[in-house]
Amino acid sequence: MADPMLDLARAAQEQAYAPYSRFRVGAALEAMDGRIFVGCNVENASYGLTVCAERTALGAAVVAGAREFRRIVVVSDCDPPASPCGACRQALAEFGGSLQVRAVGPEREQHWTLEALLPDAFTARRLGTS
Repeated sequence: MADPMLDLARAAQEQAYAPYSRFRVGAALEAMDGRIFVGCNVENASYGLTVCAERTALGAAVVAGAREFRRIVVVSDCDPPASPCGACRQALAEFGGSLQVRAVGPEREQHWTLEALLPDAFTARRLGTS
């Protein structure tokens, strides 16, 4: 069965700006209300300024007012497929750890919950400030 989120993540991956690593990533993030936000990685010559696909999608979602998310699909060209990096895990955890994570490569895919990828996340909820 076709997954529109996978198609959107793949389309976003095609837009990735990765002239240094050539490692293109696309992401599609589904809000609890069904809206889907996409992102791709955007590299920079000052490599620390590079932004991952997951955080690009998250930024688009937050700008649109989304604050709760159901799942994210991350597409890369490697097998096993790339899971979200630590910075992306932390950024996503700020909005809840029950997010379903699907990583898709050319031939394989993996599934986790965000909570499994980042147990005991440091968030506003944990600090009691949300």
